[in-house]
Amino acid sequence: MKKILLIEDEAHVVSFIKKGLSEEGFEVSVAFDGNTGFKMATENQFDLLIVDIMLPGKNGLEICRELRKTNPQIPVLILSALGTSENIVLGLETGADDYLVKPFKFIELVARIRTLLRRAENTAPVTEQAQDEIYRIADLELNDTTKTVSRDGIKVSLTSTEYRLLLYFMRNRGKVLSRIDILEEVWGLDFDTGTNVVDVYVNYLRKKIEANNNQRLLHTVIGMGYVLREEEQ
Repeated sequence: MKKILLIEDEAHVVSFIKKGLSEEGFEVSVAFDGNTGFKMATENQFDLLIVDIMLPGKNGLEICRELRKTNPQIPVLILSALGTSENIVLGLETGADDYLVKPFKFIELVARIRTLLRRAENTAPVTEQAQDEIYRIADLELNDTTKTVSRDGIKVSLTSTEYRLLLYFMRNRGKVLSRIDILEEVWGLDFDTGTNVVDVYVNYLRKKIEANNNQRLLHTVIGMGYVLREEEQ
């Protein structure tokens, strides 16, 4: 049974979500303020977090930002009434994997939870001995068996979303990928295409894989999207 931590201060929302998710077969723990929620998230093992932004104590963005310093892999879904493009991008910038605006349909919440959990399983390191699935370009290497990334032999630490983004580029090296292609493949959900979430995460990825003045690999193709290749053509 998958364990979910719900950090939400509205009692009627908590009751609605907890009852529904319990009926769907999830084990749901609840925190009604940010400080308690953050403590529970760091001291216990959960498979996924659902976090409101406007909370007593630590707000949801602070929780995401601080949690990512020690646990970059756990899926985090922000649930908030703040639904502008700026709010969504800000939530994703702090480390959330998905953002659902209130009011929402419960069936959509469940679908997003299952998608995030499935992706987390797919990006977990393989413990059984198997032939490594390795992708390389220049001195950048991604091992999709151990879920590790290195540049010039130096380990690169990525969040689960950044990892999925890089894997998609690696599997399509040399191919120009549009923002819509990337949204559908990496997030798999109908985000507002007016947001710049793709650009934000590409910039995150660039900073990590092109640090220390390494050869640039991730290029912008104006008006079309992005491409992973060794040099501009």
